[in-house]
Amino acid sequence: MEQSRFEIIKRRAKLILPTVAGLVGGYLYYYYVGCNRGCPITGNPYTSMLWGGAIGLLLTNWKQKPKQNKEKSNEV
Repeated sequence: MEQSRFEIIKRRAKLILPTVAGLVGGYLYYYYVGCNRGCPITGNPYTSMLWGGAIGLLLTNWKQKPKQNKEKSNEV
C-alpha cells in the first residue's frame, strides 16, 4: 500500500517539530539560566541544545496509541 506524500510529511513533521522545539528550548535555557563554568550541560550551548532536542524527540511518542490493522480487527 502506497502512502501519499502528505501522510509521509505529516509523519516526519511529528518527529521533527518537537525535536526542533527542544533544540530551541535548550538554547533558551542555556541563554537565560545556564552558567559560565562548572556546569556540564548548561555551560555549553551545544550540549544544552543536544539535551533539549533529545527530550523533545523522546516526548514525541508519549501519547500515541498503537496502530491496529483494520483487516485483522474485522476477522474477529
